[in-house]
Amino acid sequence: MALGLAGCAAIVAPPAPTGPAKEWESSELIKSLGQRREQVRSLRALARVDYSGPDGRSGFQEAVLVQRPDRLRLETLSFLGSILIVTVNDKEIVGYHPREGIYVRGQRSKANLFRYTKIPLELDEITTLLVGLPPVDVSAPQRQEGNSLIFSHNGQKKDALAFESEQPVPTKWERFNGAGAVEVRAQFADYVSTPSGLFPSTILVEAPLQRKKLEIRYQEPELNASLPADLFSQEKPANVKELPIEAIGG
Repeated sequence: MALGLAGCAAIVAPPAPTGPAKEWESSELIKSLGQRREQVRSLRALARVDYSGPDGRSGFQEAVLVQRPDRLRLETLSFLGSILIVTVNDKEIVGYHPREGIYVRGQRSKANLFRYTKIPLELDEITTLLVGLPPVDVSAPQRQEGNSLIFSHNGQKKDALAFESEQPVPTKWERFNGAGAVEVRAQFADYVSTPSGLFPSTILVEAPLQRKKLEIRYQEPELNASLPADLFSQEKPANVKELPIEAIGG
């Protein structure tokens, strides 16, 4: 998602909710989270992605295909065709760079996923996030603070989820590391109605420790589409150089 980028664009935060939000009961919010996780299993969409980090700013068009929990395809597009195709499945991650004639293969790991997505999460969490859902364990111990749910493990704060809306849908999620610092956060905005329920057409993802941001603006997202398994794997083309995934940096 972040290699072979073209153009330059600023990151703009999703608009803040206007007016006071409804006061929710924790049982309503937990029920809504569970229902939405069952309703949304896959996504096919074009997206405008704007990236900002220590290495610069870029904006590009992306074809996003997600099959929860462990299938992902990201295809970075240009006027002349694809400039990067990343596929991830339950076995491996592959990045194919057609212009450079480079094929990259590696183990499916959090570190290798970060090299391409710039999101410091495991695969099942990334696929959950990209379909507009906060990657939280709703069965974990939790408490309510206003319109937020705080999820804890072993007495430590792990996830905070805000519902500042007139609908029981998340507007902000934060993941804390063992030291109590925010490792990753996401804002969900511009909800649209779909046959599978409300869907956030804008997702702003931040990795504060790495000072990286991604704003994803989906265009006509299709939820629960049937996606063939072969979309999420790539064979090495002939006459293409293969490199270890470590060659692309962090």
